[in-house]
Amino acid sequence: MTQIRTLLPGAQLGLLGGGQLGRMFSEAAARMGYHVVVLEPHAPSPAGEVSSAQIAEGYSSEKGLDELAGRVLAVTTEFENVPAASLRRLAEAGVITAPHADAVAATQDRNVEKAFIESAGVPTAPHKAVRSLEDVEALEDSLFPGILKTARLGYDGKGQARVSSREEALAAWEKFGRTDCVLEKRLNLKTEVSVIICRNPQGDTVVFPVCENHHRNGILAYTVMPARIDAELAQRAQQFARQIADELKYVGVLCVELFVLEDGSVLANELAPRPHNSGHATIEACATSQYEEQVRAMTGLPLGDTTQIAPAVMLNLLGDLWFDENDSKTTPPWEKLLALPGVKLHLYGKEEARHARKMGHVTVLGRTLDEALARAHEAARLLGLSFSHELAQ
Repeated sequence: MTQIRTLLPGAQLGLLGGGQLGRMFSEAAARMGYHVVVLEPHAPSPAGEVSSAQIAEGYSSEKGLDELAGRVLAVTTEFENVPAASLRRLAEAGVITAPHADAVAATQDRNVEKAFIESAGVPTAPHKAVRSLEDVEALEDSLFPGILKTARLGYDGKGQARVSSREEALAAWEKFGRTDCVLEKRLNLKTEVSVIICRNPQGDTVVFPVCENHHRNGILAYTVMPARIDAELAQRAQQFARQIADELKYVGVLCVELFVLEDGSVLANELAPRPHNSGHATIEACATSQYEEQVRAMTGLPLGDTTQIAPAVMLNLLGDLWFDENDSKTTPPWEKLLALPGVKLHLYGKEEARHARKMGHVTVLGRTLDEALARAHEAARLLGLSFSHELAQ
């Protein structure tokens, strides 16, 4: 039996990636008495700003990885494209890696990921790997209309194209540089949801309430927690997440994104081997946040209580808010926003606002979900968010 190492508060923990998810991880770790060392080439960084130290080296830098290994006992990740080879190097140096390299590698190629999800007994949308001209020519009519996605490095809607025929699929594949892709059949969606699951080295798991997600231009716009789906569908989604995490022998926080179809089917879409944007609300809305769970899992501590203590709506704040209708720089109405009851503002410390760049988020709490939605509607209206009307009751 493998001995589990428990790292108590006071230990130094490593983080690969310096973005906003790492910032919130570092804040949670600091509250628990841990010290975080960030490996991130760009300084200053959102995570580095609130951590005890930052190593300004690339994620594959042998110098940076070796320095990190000499300073920390365990390491985690804050974005999905951390090189699996870097995690293997750290593990070989005796550092606990959570998640481990094989789990991360399984999520970094959409074709591999879908095969793995299905091997765990979880259904996915009809799909086909596209790696060659022959693959394009052999695509079945039943897969159209579909979405062609690059197999690697796509996020927030990047590397995706809607296609209605083989000819359109070929044109999109050519545009993507003939890189490995996957074609997924477009389905009649009722809603998109996510399940955030946490698993520690002992194999214990906890899941958060299902989140209901709404996107604009491929980027998450807002999340309603708990999702407005019936209990049976929620339990099925959570069970699928458990099956995937157990099959991966995952350690850490994993997000499973799922589709709920009009016919009541639930299908897994993608995996994110890290905390997730849709789980931001757990900071205020749950007894334990996804970021504290990340700390607990990597240190071998008991996992926390994921009970939701207040209904919540999370609004993503993109850099567009920092520009007026003439594309001139402006300042969002923070004072008016913070005068609203139940509003919690999180800004990520990024130096420059850019269109479509994630700059922060707002979590809106209520005693009931209807109250949270009404308050979120007012917050979104005040900020001038285009989807504010969707939150009106």
